[in-house]
Amino acid sequence: MSDTEQSILNTTEDMIRQGGYYGFSFRNVADVVGIKSSSVHYHFETKEKLGIATAKRYTDNFIGAIGVPEELMLAGKNPVVHYISAFRNAIISEKGMCLCGILATETSVLPDSIVAELNDFFDRNVDWLERAYQQIGVTTNVKNKALQTLSLLEGAMMISTSKKDLNFFDLSTQLVLEEASALN
Repeated sequence: MSDTEQSILNTTEDMIRQGGYYGFSFRNVADVVGIKSSSVHYHFETKEKLGIATAKRYTDNFIGAIGVPEELMLAGKNPVVHYISAFRNAIISEKGMCLCGILATETSVLPDSIVAELNDFFDRNVDWLERAYQQIGVTTNVKNKALQTLSLLEGAMMISTSKKDLNFFDLSTQLVLEEASALN
């Protein structure tokens, strides 16, 4: 991927975080990147394709950054605790919500192809959490546990971001962290 494409995707991600999918245009992206609007179209033919690429890159980067549950266990790390820490750190480093969480609030008006990318993000995270819970010894209702954890984290991010107070995230996740730590 070229530097220009990376800049376009970085800018698009920032703009989606600030105003949602419909809160930016190719011209807005071009102005920030310092290129012509036609250059954005050269790299991403349509806004839909730009949205797909942005969500896909975010998903791949997040899944890549959290690592592999089995490898985390081998390294002596509780993968569930590690996962929750990744969400917490995202609030700090990304100054707010998960990109796919933001886009999910617009599902009813997004193109189906972008909704499919969002579903891929959530599916891959649930799969990851299922494996993580299995690694720490959870054997029953593993999928439910994974869904509950992901839902809790997305909601905790939303409230913490809205309140501009990380303590809401910490209070919301405290019981899950304690339970996961006790199982390890």
